[in-house]
Amino acid sequence: MIQKNRGFTRIVKATVYSYKGILAACRNEAAFRQELVLAVVLIPVALWLNLTTLERVVLIFSVIVVLIVELLNSAIESVVDRVGYEHHELAGRAKDMGSAAVLLALTLLVFVWVSVIAF
Repeated sequence: MIQKNRGFTRIVKATVYSYKGILAACRNEAAFRQELVLAVVLIPVALWLNLTTLERVVLIFSVIVVLIVELLNSAIESVVDRVGYEHHELAGRAKDMGSAAVLLALTLLVFVWVSVIAF
C-alpha cells in the first residue's frame, strides 16, 4: 500500500508543486507573462488608489481571477497538446473554451475596474 503524504508534508509538497506550475507558466506561456505584468502594475495601483477596503479587494480579486483562469487554460492546452498535435474537433473545442474563459475573465477585470474607478 502506498503511503500518502499527510499534514505538514502534504502542504509543503503541494506548495512546491504550485510553485513549479507558476514557474512553468512563466517560462512557457507568453499570455501568462503578459497578464502577470498586468498584475504587477494593477495590484499596486489598487493599493495606491483612495478606495474602501472592499473596493480594493474587488479590484485585486479581478486581477487574480485572470491569472487563475490563464493557468487553467494553459493546463488544458498542455494536456491537449500532449495527446497529439493533429486537429481533432474535441481538442479544438477544449482549447477554444479555455481561451473564451480567459476572455471572460479579462472582460470581468475591465468591467470591475471601470465600475470601481468611474463611479
